[in-house]
Amino acid sequence: MTPALDLAGIFVFALSGALQGVRKRLDVVGMAVLAFFTAVGGGITRDLFIGVQPAAFRDTGYLLVPIAATAIAFFWHPQVERAMPGVLVFDAAGLGLFCAVGTAKALAYGLSPLHAVLLGVCTAVGGGVIRDVLSGEMPTLLYDRQLYAVPAMLGSTAMAVLYALDIRGFAATLSSAVLAFALRILAMRYGWRAPLARGVGGQV
Repeated sequence: MTPALDLAGIFVFALSGALQGVRKRLDVVGMAVLAFFTAVGGGITRDLFIGVQPAAFRDTGYLLVPIAATAIAFFWHPQVERAMPGVLVFDAAGLGLFCAVGTAKALAYGLSPLHAVLLGVCTAVGGGVIRDVLSGEMPTLLYDRQLYAVPAMLGSTAMAVLYALDIRGFAATLSSAVLAFALRILAMRYGWRAPLARGVGGQV
C-alpha cells in the first residue's frame, strides 16, 4: 500500500472512532484515544504477533492523522454524520486495503497462509473491536452487522491464494482489496447479514 492510501484508510477509520466518542459524549481526549486505536489498533496487533515494531510507532503520520480526524469530528460532527453514507464507502475501501496488505505482510514474514489470513482480518477489523470495547459496546465483529468481517476474510483469503500462485505486489493487493470492497458495498446496499442460529431473533 502506498503511504497516501495507507493514511487515507487510517483517516477514515479514525473518523469513525472519533464519531463514536461524540456519540458516547467523551471529551476530546477520549475522542482522540478512540480515533487512534480505531485507525491503527489492528495494524499494531498484527505487527506484535509478527514480532516487529509496529509501523504506527515509526511514522508520525500515524499519530497526526487520527488527531486531524478528531479535530474534524470535534468541530463539525453534525456535518460529518450527515456525510456518513459517503464515509462508509471509504471505510469499505480501507477495509479492503488493510485486509490485503495485512495478509501480505504476514506472509512476507513467513507465517502460514491460514495464520496470515487471520492476521489480515485482524488488521482490517481489529481497530473496530478495540473501539467498541473501549466505548462499552459489544464488538460488531461478534455479530458481523451487514457483513464486515466476512468481506475482510474473503479478501485476505484471496491474497493468500494469489501469494501461493506467486502473484504478488500491486496486482495481488488491488485484486484482493477490490473483492473485499465490492462484497462490503453489496452487503450495505442489500442489507446482507451473516445467518443466526435457528430460533434466534425470531428466526425458525
